[in-house]
Amino acid sequence: MYQTKVTEIGAIVPDFKEELLMVLFGPSAMQELRDICVIHESEQEPKEVLMLGGKITFGDQEYTITKVGGEANANFESLGHISIYFREGENEVLPGAIIASPQVFPDITEGDAITFQ
Repeated sequence: MYQTKVTEIGAIVPDFKEELLMVLFGPSAMQELRDICVIHESEQEPKEVLMLGGKITFGDQEYTITKVGGEANANFESLGHISIYFREGENEVLPGAIIASPQVFPDITEGDAITFQ
């Protein structure tokens, strides 16, 4: 299990609700990316936490990982960066992304925990 805490929600993040897309980034995110990202921080090191069938919880909202891009774990481990699509695409999942179900954008606030199991 890996847990991280939402420390900042970019001003443009709500605009991605319609696209069912959330971009997570660790505290080292460049300033020009912060408006589109949910910034999170943890004292734990994420190691291969993104796996097919794994669970992600935003507060009390639980999602199941249905697809994992080939670079998703490496990006998450090094930068805390992952794109989460809450919808199925017609194409392959992008290398640095995952797809999670159900197809509902989570409600999050600063201070919320995000848990990967």
